[in-house]
Amino acid sequence: MTAGTRRRGALEHEVLGCLAAAGRPLTVAEVQADLGADLAYTTVLTALSRLHAKGALIRESAGRRYAYAVPADPTAMDARMTARRMARVLESGEDRAGVLARFVADLTPADERLLGELLAAGREERSSRP
Repeated sequence: MTAGTRRRGALEHEVLGCLAAAGRPLTVAEVQADLGADLAYTTVLTALSRLHAKGALIRESAGRRYAYAVPADPTAMDARMTARRMARVLESGEDRAGVLARFVADLTPADERLLGELLAAGREERSSRP
């Protein structure tokens, strides 16, 4: 790999590391400056926008632009990102029932119990809404 190329996902990991290390929301220009001048502003903006769309970052207004930060609870962020990936995989196939059946068949007994509890809690929550 040349100095200007990165393996897939490497830039997103660098951006997340930059924001985590900063401990405060950063603008696109601040992230770009931290990561190095070899990155175009639009490249950094694209990475930040994609991470925000995935739920990996929060975004707040900072004047006429946005500042980005990692959520306070990174565990919840990981769960949200994984759930979105799972949903995309499920939506991309034609045999939704088959995929779900195979997924459930591969669960451990403990995960089956947990899934049952989560489904029951979700039903209760939906039924209690006005």
